[in-house]
Amino acid sequence: MNIVILLGAPGSGKGTIASRLAAEDTNLKHVSSGDLLRGAVAKGTPAGVEAKGYMEKGALVPDALIAQMIKDVIAETEGDVTMLLDGFPRNVAQAKILEETGAPIRSAVLVDVPDSIIAGRIAGRRTCPKCKAGYHVVSLPPKVEGICDHCGTALTIRKDDNPDTVNDRLVVYHRETEPLIQFYKDKGLLKTIDGDQGPDKNAAAFKAAM
Repeated sequence: MNIVILLGAPGSGKGTIASRLAAEDTNLKHVSSGDLLRGAVAKGTPAGVEAKGYMEKGALVPDALIAQMIKDVIAETEGDVTMLLDGFPRNVAQAKILEETGAPIRSAVLVDVPDSIIAGRIAGRRTCPKCKAGYHVVSLPPKVEGICDHCGTALTIRKDDNPDTVNDRLVVYHRETEPLIQFYKDKGLLKTIDGDQGPDKNAAAFKAAM
């Protein structure tokens, strides 16, 4: 078992790439930070119970607690599996905590996309509030405009996909997460792909790089 870390700005396509590759290859496991939290809470693990308390108060879950959840997932993952870690670490402090868990990191792959393209991508995103299916008005439109292909529910725009919020998220990314690029480069683990090639080519490039 080993780990590949996905790096890139919000809207760069990390989640799309990871979920696509995991669907095609059972030896790949997509683990997003959000799924990690929800899974630990649902299972009632000690870390999940503690995290639930923070989440119910609207507070950030401490880095060390997220790291414990990752350790739990690693412990329950058997066989020749590569974990695609999406959304953690978010900063150098979290990266150091991840190292302390002893997690076997194979590589860190940066999905590189200019801010101007990301802003356009996020502005076109649509989500089904019922089944959580994701769409894009240009690159992945539903068969019927504004309607989910899977369950027929009207699509919505997430609150954090409005232009002002997108700009704020990019500022936070450049300030807190972007230093991870140099962190993993210094360790000889960094790979970079062009994340503006389209979904199929992005996924293929990522798989080759990781």
